[in-house]
Amino acid sequence: MNDIGIGKLDEGRIARSADQRAIDADQTASDAGQTVAERETDAASDQLAAERDQASTISSLGTRLPRAATSRPRIQTAAERDAAAVARDERARRKDARAQESDSSIAASDVSMSEKLEGIRARSAASRVRAAADREMAAQDRAEAADERSSLEAELNSAHLDDLTGAFHRGMGTVALAREIDRARRADRQFVIAFVDIDGMKQVNDRDGHAAGDHVLKTLVWTMRSNLRSFDPIVRYGGDEFVCGLGGIDLAEVERRFDRIGRALQSNVGVGISVGLAGLEPDDTLERLTARADAALLEAKKRRGE
Repeated sequence: MNDIGIGKLDEGRIARSADQRAIDADQTASDAGQTVAERETDAASDQLAAERDQASTISSLGTRLPRAATSRPRIQTAAERDAAAVARDERARRKDARAQESDSSIAASDVSMSEKLEGIRARSAASRVRAAADREMAAQDRAEAADERSSLEAELNSAHLDDLTGAFHRGMGTVALAREIDRARRADRQFVIAFVDIDGMKQVNDRDGHAAGDHVLKTLVWTMRSNLRSFDPIVRYGGDEFVCGLGGIDLAEVERRFDRIGRALQSNVGVGISVGLAGLEPDDTLERLTARADAALLEAKKRRGE
């Protein structure tokens, strides 16, 4: 083979090698894009799965509560009323259709025009009155079913709350705190547990009676709600102990807020609070974080001499 032929072969090989490198580069970019897309899809799927698990947990807790258990027949009643409303609407539609058929039949008969008109009016009026009555009853059934569901939702919500203070019961409060921790981990990872105990609560009950103690508990929760955000969970953890979860703010800011709460409670009812704070660490569980806040509370009470 002459030099010219060899040169052309070399040029061909070089061109093919360049093409292959370009194809490899495109494939690498495509794989990288696919990996990013898959990670984003996996993250979205993980979040949806977590929210479904949370909804399932809340639903499971709700069904175990006595009030929710007594509400099951009302759910069935609401469903039956909806079904009855659908059936009534269908009957009304069929009656309207029969009235129209009757109109057409009379109009096509050989009777006189006046008799036709009279028959049409009478039959159509009777059928439409019955259809209107069915539709009115269907609307009433739907309204009653909506009221049943609204009442049921309110009952289920109140079943998760402490009757005296309006704070979460410990069981549902644990679910709410765990949800906020998961949210914090998806965001800025800032989350603080505050363990709160009323100072001298036994003395209040012994000196002034349990009604006075109840007033202190309600005032504390009201004061916390006034100084915290609406979405910060407040959980009645024990008799006069509360746990609060605050995301998106640091320990110093949480400490300032509870200083204000303590001063306000002292001003309103004459007693103060002790607070233990713990910030979320990367390997924390809710139990571990709460235990650290509890330990910090014990230290705070020791400093107060209790």
